[in-house]
Amino acid sequence: MSTPLDSPEQGGVGTLDREREELHREEGIEPGDHERFSHYVKKDKILESAMTGKPVRALCGKKWTPGRDPEKFPVCPACKEIYESLVK
Repeated sequence: MSTPLDSPEQGGVGTLDREREELHREEGIEPGDHERFSHYVKKDKILESAMTGKPVRALCGKKWTPGRDPEKFPVCPACKEIYESLVK
């Protein structure tokens, strides 16, 4: 039995991973560059993380436990592009 996540052509995580890889190639973003950006995450997930300590996953795929002021860093270009494609 397959799920939507098993078929990247139907959208889901596979599609986001592929789009992120393409954006990284286009923007020249190195794998470690994620640490230098603020990332887009659902607000309820940020609150949950603050209460439980569970890590969150950004639109670009980065997984971490938030703990720094996002205002001090530029927005992740991958997160921004994915977000803008979702709100159109």
